[in-house]
Amino acid sequence: MKRLLVSALCAVLVAACQSTPTTTDAGAPVEERNPSAVGATGAATTGTSTTPLTGSPTGAAQANPLKDPSSPLSKRIVYFDFDSYVVKDEYKPMIEAHGRYLQANRGARMTIQGSTDERGSREYNIALGQRRADALKKMLLLYGATEIQIETVSFGKEKPRRDGHDEASWAENRRDEIVFVGE
Repeated sequence: MKRLLVSALCAVLVAACQSTPTTTDAGAPVEERNPSAVGATGAATTGTSTTPLTGSPTGAAQANPLKDPSSPLSKRIVYFDFDSYVVKDEYKPMIEAHGRYLQANRGARMTIQGSTDERGSREYNIALGQRRADALKKMLLLYGATEIQIETVSFGKEKPRRDGHDEASWAENRRDEIVFVGE
């Protein structure tokens, strides 16, 4: 009886830890809108074009804002304080830019990868990384993104950005990374 309960508990835990797989389509079209062609309702009236997320522009003057180093969209990491999943104010303009980008480009998809430093148990860190990713997702939804555009995943302490056992290393490992599908 005890083995049956332990087996059932393990099966439930494994099922709960699974995430929904995403499909990767490198040529997924992204609709870019000309800001000067937006009418009073906020919808584009003319001047829409379809550009693949890989960054190949349809016109010579257009460029992929995700790859422009001067754009806030090129910034993709949010760092957190120890044992916290509160997004700092310094990241809000960057998060707003990503939310507005997703709002304007409904075909765009992203994954938010939550991570922690090495301190704490594996289970605790997986949960904290998920809370961090979910906090960032909630902010993006407030700025116009949709649920289907964003997937969250937690790596806990399994994918450190910087090896080391000091505060500087730990600070770099407490983060969310934004990864656009197709890039």
